[in-house]
Amino acid sequence: MNNQRTFAAEGEIEMRKLVVFTTDRGEYHQQAALQAAPLELEVCMLRAPDKTELTDALKDASFLISERSGVLDRDVLTRAPNLKLIQRLGSLTFDIDLETAAEAGIVVCYWPVENVIRVAEHIVLQMLALTKKLGEVEKIALEASLEWGESKRTDEDTFAYNWSGRSGIGQLWRKTVGIIGMGEIGVELARRLQGWGCELLYHKRKPLPAAVEKDVGINYVKAEDLYARSDFLVNLLPYSAATDMLLDKNVFRQMKKGSYVVSCGSGSTIDEAALAEAIREGRIAGAAMDTFEWEPVRFDEPLLALAREGYNVLLTPHTAAGTIPENQAEAPRYQDYTNVKRFLDGKELLYRLV
Repeated sequence: MNNQRTFAAEGEIEMRKLVVFTTDRGEYHQQAALQAAPLELEVCMLRAPDKTELTDALKDASFLISERSGVLDRDVLTRAPNLKLIQRLGSLTFDIDLETAAEAGIVVCYWPVENVIRVAEHIVLQMLALTKKLGEVEKIALEASLEWGESKRTDEDTFAYNWSGRSGIGQLWRKTVGIIGMGEIGVELARRLQGWGCELLYHKRKPLPAAVEKDVGINYVKAEDLYARSDFLVNLLPYSAATDMLLDKNVFRQMKKGSYVVSCGSGSTIDEAALAEAIREGRIAGAAMDTFEWEPVRFDEPLLALAREGYNVLLTPHTAAGTIPENQAEAPRYQDYTNVKRFLDGKELLYRLV
C-alpha cells in the first residue's frame, strides 16, 4: 500500500522535504501518522515495501521514518543519494547498516515509542497482580469484615501478618517469563525485567540476532518449550490468519500447572472459552487480559464470568497503551516526526546512534 500526502509549503528551503515512512501496521495507524505530519513535509507511506519498492522511493527522499519494516543494508543506503536522516521508531536497530550510514553521512536515530513502553509497564502490572492475587486480597481489605477476628492496634509487639489466611501468593522474582510474538513491546518488557532475576524466553517466526538476545537478556526457544517452561506466558501476537485462535486448548494443556496467561496482543489470537475452561479446572492459575476477541467486552465474555466469581482473573478495557494526550503535539504520532523537525531547525537530534 502506498499512501501519499502532499502539501505545498511556503518558503521552500533548498533541502527537499520528502519523507518516506515505512510500516507494517494497518490503514488506521497509517492514516494517523499521515495526519500528524508537519505541513511542510511531503510524506510517502509504504506498507511492508519490498527492497525494490523501498529503493525506488528513497531515490528522492531526504528522510526515512522506519516503523517495524524494511532492512536497511548497504545496497539500499548507497542508492539513496539525498537521504539525510533515518529515524527508527522503536529501539531495535539491528537491521540498519550503521557503518554504511556513517560512511554516507546519513544520521541514524532511534525513538522510544511511548505507547510501546506503556504496554510493557502494563504487562509487569498484570504479572504482579496475578501472582499477588490482587483482586482477591483487595476485596478482603475493602470489606473490613469481622470474619477475620477482633481488630487490635498494631505496634512494635502487635501485628497480624496475613490476618485473612491467604495462600498461594507468590512473586515475579526468579520466575520464567515466556513471550510469544516478540517485537518492540517484548523487548521493552525484557528490559524492564532485567534485575528481577527472571528467566526470559521468547518465540517468534524468525529469531532475533544473537547480539540483541544478549543485550536484552532473552533466549529463543521452540513454541512447545515456551509453553511448557513458562510461569507467565505473555501473548504479544499480532492478528493474522496464522495467529487466529493460535493459543487454544492444546496450548493450555501444554502449559505447566499453576502458570499464568497474560495478554496485550490481538484479542482474536486467544481462544477465551478454552482459557476460561483451563482456569476453572485449575490447570491455569489465572489470566490478565487487556484485549479481547470482541471489543467492547460483551456480556457473554467467558472470562468475565470467572472474574465476577472471584477467580484470579484481571480484565482491563484495552488501556495498556494509555490515553491520547490532550495536547496533540505530545501525541505519539506527532512525536514520530520530532527529529525530522529538529533536523530542519538545526537543533540537536535525540537518541542519535550515528
